[in-house]
Amino acid sequence: MTRGARRPGRARRWGVYGAMGLSLACAVAMPALANDAPKPGGALEVATLNRGLNVLTWDPADWNWKINHDAGQFYEQLFAADLGKSKRLGGPYPFYADAWLPSDAIRGELAESWAWKQDPLRLEIKLRPGVMFPEKPGVMAARELTSEDVVFSYNRLDKSPKKIPTYFDHIASVTAPDRHTVVFTFKNYNAEWDYRFGWGYYSSIYPKEVADAGPADWKKLNGTGPFMLTDFVQGSATTYNRNPNYWGKDTIGGQEVKLPLIDKLVYRNIKDEATAVTALRTGKVDILESMRWSDMEQLKKSTPQLQWSKWLSMNGQFLSMRVDAKPFNDVRVRRALNMAVNKQEIVQSYYNGHAELFSYPQHPDYVGYYEPLEAMPASVKELFVYDPAKAKKLLAEAGYPNGFSFKVQVCSCTPDHMELLPLVGAYLEQVGVRIEIQPMEYGAFLSAMTSKTLAPGYFMNNGHTNPTTTLRKSFVTGQTWNPSMYADPEFDRRIDVLYREQDEDKRKVMVKELTREILDKAPYIWLPTPYVYTAWWPWVKNYGGELRAGAVRPGPIYARIWIDQEDKKKRGF
Repeated sequence: MTRGARRPGRARRWGVYGAMGLSLACAVAMPALANDAPKPGGALEVATLNRGLNVLTWDPADWNWKINHDAGQFYEQLFAADLGKSKRLGGPYPFYADAWLPSDAIRGELAESWAWKQDPLRLEIKLRPGVMFPEKPGVMAARELTSEDVVFSYNRLDKSPKKIPTYFDHIASVTAPDRHTVVFTFKNYNAEWDYRFGWGYYSSIYPKEVADAGPADWKKLNGTGPFMLTDFVQGSATTYNRNPNYWGKDTIGGQEVKLPLIDKLVYRNIKDEATAVTALRTGKVDILESMRWSDMEQLKKSTPQLQWSKWLSMNGQFLSMRVDAKPFNDVRVRRALNMAVNKQEIVQSYYNGHAELFSYPQHPDYVGYYEPLEAMPASVKELFVYDPAKAKKLLAEAGYPNGFSFKVQVCSCTPDHMELLPLVGAYLEQVGVRIEIQPMEYGAFLSAMTSKTLAPGYFMNNGHTNPTTTLRKSFVTGQTWNPSMYADPEFDRRIDVLYREQDEDKRKVMVKELTREILDKAPYIWLPTPYVYTAWWPWVKNYGGELRAGAVRPGPIYARIWIDQEDKKKRGF
């Protein structure tokens, strides 16, 4: 199996710009599962990780984090995860990270090969020939994907008024010198180049015809992917049918097969946790991608034939404090509130041990970037030790001997947070700090943050994303996902230096230093990270709990699943 040229800075022996000029084809096939020949057909019903959230937008230019989850079945990208390196197949990676693909786990999707060139620094991508957009009546005739589609998708995204600040500042131009070649010319190197325009949250490739027809209308959407969007009922279900002209193939069970293997994929919107568990237990859904430990323990007893995977959530959770106004502009107050919350007790009593005390903003999966709590300086360690006496002392020193009160916004879409926040509030009350809880529907909750009109307290999950983005998006001045309104010019400068560094070993050191600093400054009440459980029926084949093949994008995973109809029938479903 061959793979694409390595990213600059990933291997020091390859010099300043890595594999400049080297171009290797990227194979698509995954290793076979012995004695498990697939049988195409049938429907796959999934209660996804985001089953409680409706589609937020169908338009990539809206810069919404969830679009790859909903549209990634028909919108493809330049790169995707090499699922052949999954743990299920003997590889090192579980593929459940929200937006983290290690450098040796990336394959070309629409890109057939790529090569780095110098003077100027640029990346030349050769597109896979023969990839087709299917016919979409009233929108477009069937035609081949070309480099102009990549240029159009990038430029429309870059010019969007909803663009994340600085996201593409490192790109000078994107051009199409011929029908199957795309050239990204750089102003300066950026360590996230492949994530930002290749397989990340905002990397969809789609035709101009869709944009002209109306990219917010699901009935007019069309892409090159393994599925086609055929029905959408807000708050109920999203249905994707097999694209009969999909270009992709794979080797599974010792034989080459045409993808996708299933005829239909259905997302079930099920907000209520008990209803989702019942749907799985009764066979109404084949996969339940996310459940809490309490449901897991009950379901293992009632339905022992289910298959399972356990994973540490890729969403850090915290209570953000706005540092741009009193009282949270005083670091003593922020540190005091951290010490006032008994985080060890939350792990043991609230989560029954199904959580980790410390795993944010860096995730333990980020090998080489993550440092455990025991390796942190004493000033960071004490933020995770329950010490209400010291908390009161710090509050008094900051001028709040009798405490204070503040409003905290929380999303009603997250049952765990609706239960956990009152517990956090009870701890804070013991040191004289009272909170007013304001539940909000997801749309209003998200808007409060993106419009910078959020309350002094904001209780949320935030994806770890990857080792560098987790620092940039949450703590760089003016960034969209910066609920604490953290702003430090020196921190911003060091983040910029980090992104320009091409040696990954040096970047790892820099990330550790920046992570220690932001932990110490405590713009959040840092909270434990829970374990999450995925369950599926044994008739779901060629699956081991993988959740994402790029930034929140499961489409390539579903395309490789097949349903053992005989096994399903034997089990009475």
